[in-house]
Amino acid sequence: MNKIAFSFLTTTLAGFSTLFGILPCYFKQKKKETIISFSLAFSSGIMLTISVLSLIPEATSLMTSIYKPIICFLFVFLFIVIGINFSQTIDGKIDKKFQNNPLYKLGIISIIVLMLHNIPEGITTFISTTANKKLGITLSLAIALHNIPEGISIAVPIYYATKNRKKAFFYTLISGFSELFGAILAYLFLAKYINNFLLSLILGTTAGIMIHIAIYELLPTSIEYHKPKITIIAFILGGITMLICDALL
Repeated sequence: MNKIAFSFLTTTLAGFSTLFGILPCYFKQKKKETIISFSLAFSSGIMLTISVLSLIPEATSLMTSIYKPIICFLFVFLFIVIGINFSQTIDGKIDKKFQNNPLYKLGIISIIVLMLHNIPEGITTFISTTANKKLGITLSLAIALHNIPEGISIAVPIYYATKNRKKAFFYTLISGFSELFGAILAYLFLAKYINNFLLSLILGTTAGIMIHIAIYELLPTSIEYHKPKITIIAFILGGITMLICDALL
């Protein structure tokens, strides 16, 4: 298998591991509130940890290759603020349409933010695998592991809002496909033109979006189910899971 085909294969497998996130939708309905509360808090821990310990440091590192530290930090801070403001704007528009179904709204928001996250991730995986197969395999494995809880943050709210596993599967599939879409973009257009500033912008903005979703959407919704111990444990487990995934990188 040539490098290009292998790069597409590893990126596809990493992206579609998101589909494992639909598994909680097959658990017993009697534990519905516990499943929702746990899944949302777990996903919140994942998103916050990704943002603080992965996306922001990586965005900062990329900028330091271009500007002095102070200017670099200002740019990254600006990107984060842009991401938070973008998330608030999207949240406001979606809220008007799904105000009677907050779980469905949460699922839709998760799809948007994770697609924005997965596309540059797909670009990175494709380019890395093309350059070094061993690096690509390691990177794809780590991405696959953290894509599973990301899939949960989409599938669980959508399923419990609609009672439709097919719809939950479809929306989770869209998120997974966005990783492959990133690889396609890299192959056709971006590989020659992508630069550190643009990557830093994407990562910093995505971090801002994820921070907003984690703190103002996922965690508060989990708390609404009045299971504080479940919320705290799940949030911590989400952070630990992401730390393990980062260690694999």
